[in-house]
Amino acid sequence: MFAVIKTGGKQHKVAVADQVTVMALEGAAGDKVSFEHVLGLVDGETVQIGAPYLTGVTVVGEIVRQARGPKVIAFKKRRRKNSRRKRGHRQDLTLVKIVEILTGGAKPKAEAKPAKAAAPVESDAPAEAAAAPAKPRAPKRAKPASE
Repeated sequence: MFAVIKTGGKQHKVAVADQVTVMALEGAAGDKVSFEHVLGLVDGETVQIGAPYLTGVTVVGEIVRQARGPKVIAFKKRRRKNSRRKRGHRQDLTLVKIVEILTGGAKPKAEAKPAKAAAPVESDAPAEAAAAPAKPRAPKRAKPASE
């Protein structure tokens, strides 16, 4: 038996005991999450396809750990202009182990939270730096009149 779920804007084919890496979800290691957006379900000879989602089907998973993806570097260069920009990015990810696939409107045994995207991480900058008033700017100089 396997199911196709949608989370984080992506679709994942999952079966019981699979470990899948999805976009960041709220929760700590050991927390249960449930995925209600099930697009399809295959159980032996039976195939169910949702329009767009199946009702009464839930996939339950357990968060194994919160992780970060590999560093991706975006490098832009404009030739002969002495202009370049280099930016790096690491995506927040969650490793989830699929515990069970429930059909027929069954509820999870343990309390599982619906899968929600994690809140954005706030910067580590001190709060007083953000609250400090901006320095007044010097007035612009007037251009000299050309004769």
